[in-house]
Amino acid sequence: MKAAICSQIISIADPRVLSMPIIENNDPMIDLKDQHLIAFGPSPEIQDNNDYTKIRNTIYLKLLEAQKKLPEDLRFCLYEGYRSLKLQTKLFDDRYNILKYDHLNWDHKKLFAETTKLVSPVMNFDGSQNIPPHSTGAAVDIYLIDGAGHEVDMGILVKDWMQDLDGSLSETNSVRISDDAKKNRSIMSCALQSIGFVNYLGEYWHWSYGDRYWAYCAGEKFALYGSV
Repeated sequence: MKAAICSQIISIADPRVLSMPIIENNDPMIDLKDQHLIAFGPSPEIQDNNDYTKIRNTIYLKLLEAQKKLPEDLRFCLYEGYRSLKLQTKLFDDRYNILKYDHLNWDHKKLFAETTKLVSPVMNFDGSQNIPPHSTGAAVDIYLIDGAGHEVDMGILVKDWMQDLDGSLSETNSVRISDDAKKNRSIMSCALQSIGFVNYLGEYWHWSYGDRYWAYCAGEKFALYGSV
């Protein structure tokens, strides 16, 4: 297994990531609602989201493998898997407008760049089409829960990500969180990295395997998944 080369935050919209070729392997999508081994939370972002529990089959199998490496009292819980381009666009616009309101002196280029720190764009800054990681079914937002199903201290709840205006709490290596949160993030990271997942270091919860971000950070020649 190759070692990940992204030791610092690399934007998901970085030109080096966007330049990675994709050779779609047609791995099928599965729905976590049809199984009981990987937990999942309530519908994120919008009500009646029927897609968020869907991920590629290989991602599911790798999550199961990684979960076995967690301490016995901990499990993964999915916040979100697949995300439609329509929802992706809404989240990007919402984040952009929040930052615009909070930073009246920022121009469009600055606002766009800052927005991409926590939301991948559907359209790149130059107007070209992007392939957001969640649209591939190969990226997951996850956190840890205990034996009773309660979320352990991760520093910030995933559902509160929009409130993290500067992104400093969301960063995997945040220095603003408790020692327990740092420990829990380390436990989760070690388990997932050992199976080949790659983390976007701007979000402790965002992990992927097979998308363009994974391909770049893992030093692969091409990605395995395009948009579903």
